[in-house]
Amino acid sequence: MAYGSTNRLLRVDLTAGRISSEEIDDDFYRLYPGGKALAGYFLLKETPAHVDPLGPQNLLVIANGLLTGSPVSTATRYVISARSPLTNAYGESEAGGFWGPELKMAGFEAVLISGRSERPVYLWIQDGQAELRTAEHLWGHSPADVQEQIRSELGDDKIRVLQIGRAGENLVRYACVTNDLRHFNGRNGMGAVMGSKNLRAVAVRGHQRYLSLAQDAAGLQALGKRLSQEAQKHPNSWDLQRRGTPGLVEGLNAGGIFPTRNFRQGVFEQVDALKWEAYEKELLTARRSCYACAVRCKREVAVDGKVSEYGGPEYETVAAFGSNLGLADLALIARANELCNSYLLDSISTGATIAFAMECFEHGLIGLEDTDGLELRFGNPEVVLPLIEKIARREGVGAWLAEGSKRAAEKLGGEALYFAMQVKGQELAMHEPRGKYNVGMGYAISEIGADHLVVAHDPMLSNPDSLPFKSSRALGITQAQPPRLWNEIKMMHFYTLERWISYEKTIGYCFFGPAPRSFIQPEDVLASVKAATGWKISMEEALEVGERGTNLARLFNQREGFGRAQDTLPERLFQPLENGPLQGQALPREDFEQALTTLYQIKGWDPQRGVPTRQRLEALSLEWAAGGENE
Repeated sequence: MAYGSTNRLLRVDLTAGRISSEEIDDDFYRLYPGGKALAGYFLLKETPAHVDPLGPQNLLVIANGLLTGSPVSTATRYVISARSPLTNAYGESEAGGFWGPELKMAGFEAVLISGRSERPVYLWIQDGQAELRTAEHLWGHSPADVQEQIRSELGDDKIRVLQIGRAGENLVRYACVTNDLRHFNGRNGMGAVMGSKNLRAVAVRGHQRYLSLAQDAAGLQALGKRLSQEAQKHPNSWDLQRRGTPGLVEGLNAGGIFPTRNFRQGVFEQVDALKWEAYEKELLTARRSCYACAVRCKREVAVDGKVSEYGGPEYETVAAFGSNLGLADLALIARANELCNSYLLDSISTGATIAFAMECFEHGLIGLEDTDGLELRFGNPEVVLPLIEKIARREGVGAWLAEGSKRAAEKLGGEALYFAMQVKGQELAMHEPRGKYNVGMGYAISEIGADHLVVAHDPMLSNPDSLPFKSSRALGITQAQPPRLWNEIKMMHFYTLERWISYEKTIGYCFFGPAPRSFIQPEDVLASVKAATGWKISMEEALEVGERGTNLARLFNQREGFGRAQDTLPERLFQPLENGPLQGQALPREDFEQALTTLYQIKGWDPQRGVPTRQRLEALSLEWAAGGENE
């Protein structure tokens, strides 16, 4: 394409040690303009059906968003995709930071990695060139050490390093990936996929600037400057800057939707110890940011009197290792966060899997002889750090838990599966669906398993006078709806928001940038694309691009045997909450099933099987992917 893109993909065959590049056709890029859509295309097109997620045939795609690296706040994201070793389904995990912009500056939109190296290697990309280098001396080292060694041997401390840790080396199914030690592709086990390929890291350095690619560089720069000023004034982005995601604790607990003791309860009686005021007093040392982002939502903290190299715990980690384990110890949570990040374990799945094990222990399904002598009870602070160590190293009870809660439950049998809070094998994030129904629908229908970033959360669209609701009018959302309700209007909201957020994941925006979650208005999103590319893109075309991405992922899963039966929720969510203002609240099962049918119909999917119809695929220019099952 003429503007906004480097026009190039990098291909790496690790088995053969071969590297090549190819150009992106302009018409192709208009349909799949980066990120989620680009990754989905190549996974469906080039990954054979039923490959072993930890085998050499599993294609690993790292794809920048269209705007990643532009001077627009929150446009920093890239996606890592492959068949997930945690779910056996379509795998996807986004991250921000500085690595994605650096890849763009180095001359590539995406890296497609196939095969498996015989020995550990890392990939070195610089200004349009790439080579594989030995990583045998890096294997088994901490991410901090690896980053320092790579920068030292390449002679440049500005190199950005994307890497796995020992959890990925040991093929823990929810191992994650980091860049610059503080930004994480957390979910779906992409670290294990890299580990299975003997790929320890991807180091990048580039000198091309995004504005040299833009169709209207001056206009894009001016838009970026204006939006940075908006970020300082908008209540949502300002609150993210001031408190970050840990600021969510108090409000969610007050609403009765703060996951507690493996989602049995919605209120934690010791919540004061986890609130922002305690976090700020006990842990906070600084506020950090991603590339060119004015929101600055990242927290830096001190752990045992020393500033952590790996950043501070986000809300998800505070809840996963706090209330959901029955613990009210921020210092312990910070140590758990640092340990997860130094091994590169997804903190959500790690905490949730530990909660699962605790409930199994308390119900007598496992005993001390199964847990290496660890008394796995809610509220026991002595077991958390040893369990993280064991999981990352796959030692003792950790080898069982390293498989994730679904596989662990299936191995145990009996009622264990009831205690595994997961969908399609991926553990729930720390958001309670019994108070936010469309979050629950997002957990159920997401192709990657339980994911809290499928749609905007229900409370944002429940008050017609709120800023999030007013900004959603540009998306076609005009009727406020209660959080605890499923009806056709809510499903129309879901359909619109799923497409919009999928579009964000395609063009590189963070969830904390565009409305309704935050400060960038929908018209400004479209304006940024036009300034970068010259495309006069309409809202409908943007939503169609987003929908194309979700349908590619759904087609991948259809091929792997996933359908309506897998679009479900843990049984516990259909049972009442035990405490708080929503005590007795349960998801209504019949309403859920009817809402799911309605949503399929709105999306143009077969309501019995939950798969896209040929007619819908043709409307999305995906007729090439329609098989006989889509008639």
